[in-house]
Amino acid sequence: MSPVALAARRALATRSVDHAAIAHNVRTLLAASGRPVMAVVKANGFGHGAREVAATALAAGATWLGVATVDEAVDLRAGGFACPVFAWLIDPWSDLESAITHGITLSCSNVETLGAIAQTARRSGLVARVHLELDTGMARGGATPAAWPGLCLAARDAEQAGSVTVDGVWSHLALASVPGAHSVAHPLSVLRAGAAVATAAGLSPAHVHIANSAGALAHPDTALTMVRAGAAVYGIETVDGETHGLRPALRVTSRVTQLRDVAAGTGVGYHHSYRVAATSRLALVPIGYGDGVPRALSRSGRVVIDGRSFPIRGAISMDQLMVEVDAGVRLGDEVVLIGANPGEPTVTEWATLAGTIPHEVLTGFGSRVALDHLRA
Repeated sequence: MSPVALAARRALATRSVDHAAIAHNVRTLLAASGRPVMAVVKANGFGHGAREVAATALAAGATWLGVATVDEAVDLRAGGFACPVFAWLIDPWSDLESAITHGITLSCSNVETLGAIAQTARRSGLVARVHLELDTGMARGGATPAAWPGLCLAARDAEQAGSVTVDGVWSHLALASVPGAHSVAHPLSVLRAGAAVATAAGLSPAHVHIANSAGALAHPDTALTMVRAGAAVYGIETVDGETHGLRPALRVTSRVTQLRDVAAGTGVGYHHSYRVAATSRLALVPIGYGDGVPRALSRSGRVVIDGRSFPIRGAISMDQLMVEVDAGVRLGDEVVLIGANPGEPTVTEWATLAGTIPHEVLTGFGSRVALDHLRA
């Protein structure tokens, strides 16, 4: 048994990652967009394991990897990944020397960051590869349209000085989850105009990209030269009211470690927020909000044991929760908290009950929930 599989067996709770699903999702993105795919593996691969997901995504046809931070990018290089890696949460205080030394493509949104990148590249005797980011309507990262011409001119000067190569321009879609061309028309138009400004300034970016998962699947005009997909790689459907044949890649399980029969009126957990209505059997499951289970599931969450659904009862604790079960449940039975089989709770169900999005659920699992990688 591999060390990962052994750790998963010993753990009180396990995230099992279906790599066949990840490969299927990457191929779906490639087919839908007709463009190269950058697989986003930030936040430890959305909680699925960055290096492991990266290997599967590349084998399935992705050609780039995307992360948020320099540390995440350098970790991929340490894992042996020689493909293009793009990191976009970059500022003058980032570890630019490590990034440039490892050949990481860096996002740049302002002249201050560009200056720091250029200075570090000169000091290292290397050329930094940069993608300039334009804000096309999120009011988040990226240069404003007013500041964009100045950033492009400064980038041209840095290119001519030999410290920087501007390999791309890019942006992000705020409303791609809304079906219909109207939801992406404005940002797409702004980015195209921005690419023209960059060209007029003397730059020749090979890559122009804006499509996220929803853009790649539902808005073909946004594909441009490449798509960046995070959520869809892991099987999250991101377009309102639409599905695109994605397969969830994560299954979260634990086990029954205690059983007790209690009388009617017994209070369960802290503050006795739930009292059983009649004589009942309760099962303890050793996973809680300290492991990433939202406390909001205390109200109406459920688990599946041996194909049957049972309700969570009482307030979810930091590292355990209680389930009201029947006489058929035994010590050691597997408890499915998130699954992909019919009738099993899904990450989307959790997110809906918690008033959040699947992305937050997937990235919220703690280190006590072991990762077990299931290969095709």
